[in-house]
Amino acid sequence: MAARVLITGGAGFIGSHLCERLLGEGREVVCLDNFNDFYDPAVKRDNVEPLTGNDRFHLFEGDIRDAGLLERLFREQNPDAVVHLAAMAGVRPSLEDPVLYADVNVVGTSVLLDAVRRFPVGNFLFASSSSVYGSQEKVPFSETDQVNRPISPYAATKVAGEHICYTYHHLFGIPVTCLRFFTVYGPRQRPEMAIHQFASLIRAGEEVPVFGSGSSRRDYTYIDDIIDGIMLSLSRPFGYEIFNLGESRTVELNEVVSLLEDALGARAQIVQLPDQPGDVPITYADISRAREKLGYNPSVDIETGIDCFIQWFLGEKGGDSS
Repeated sequence: MAARVLITGGAGFIGSHLCERLLGEGREVVCLDNFNDFYDPAVKRDNVEPLTGNDRFHLFEGDIRDAGLLERLFREQNPDAVVHLAAMAGVRPSLEDPVLYADVNVVGTSVLLDAVRRFPVGNFLFASSSSVYGSQEKVPFSETDQVNRPISPYAATKVAGEHICYTYHHLFGIPVTCLRFFTVYGPRQRPEMAIHQFASLIRAGEEVPVFGSGSSRRDYTYIDDIIDGIMLSLSRPFGYEIFNLGESRTVELNEVVSLLEDALGARAQIVQLPDQPGDVPITYADISRAREKLGYNPSVDIETGIDCFIQWFLGEKGGDSS
């Protein structure tokens, strides 16, 4: 595996966990993050603050669209591999500002790949999303399924990112693995994501907005299993490959709310709202390819994962659920 890894978006939810894992295995980590205000930048600074005392952790603040910054970073830090996590995230916010999403997620990925073209690395991992599958009825979703009908700007930018990655692989021989993440949750999850948001509202005794009937189903994937998949991908460069990283189990939203209620010892005040544009009724990962080619083997079920998340959540908020 690479000795020095550049992680874009490294101070975020997934990125900070990956930084910790790599440092724990003795790797050098170059963390690039622009600390934007999509959610409170202080949260991201807190994510990586415990790492700043490690002399193998190198933190840089800047934007992936800044070609000059990337050139200096690659020239001075000379990473062996890149894990590209930086992006404008979320389906619903992308409906409000699709141009920004295209700029950061498509242009930014292109600028980063162009830096890799000039400063080659042994492995390039691109964080894609289950949203690329759109609202297709065939489940589980397989990497060989067509992804030419995304139903949100965010999903469209992730499809475009995969295609740009393939183009740079084809033209310049960059080894690329695209990882399609399925609804990642766990400690440090972004505050606007459903599990974190619902936990906050339930604990505060406030109304919990549930879009539709609550019967939508997601393949919820615990953060440790996602990090395992990333680490396995880092250790196995391919020419160009795509993998689903999920639990390969679907869970109804109403069940997630019930698990949160049990873990918090409080009842949710549900308010049902209309279905949202861009949302899909189900996500469900076929992980047979990742099992076969990576040795990926997710092990944290939703019940255990929710308990672990709530332990972290209560520690962050101070106090217990009683």
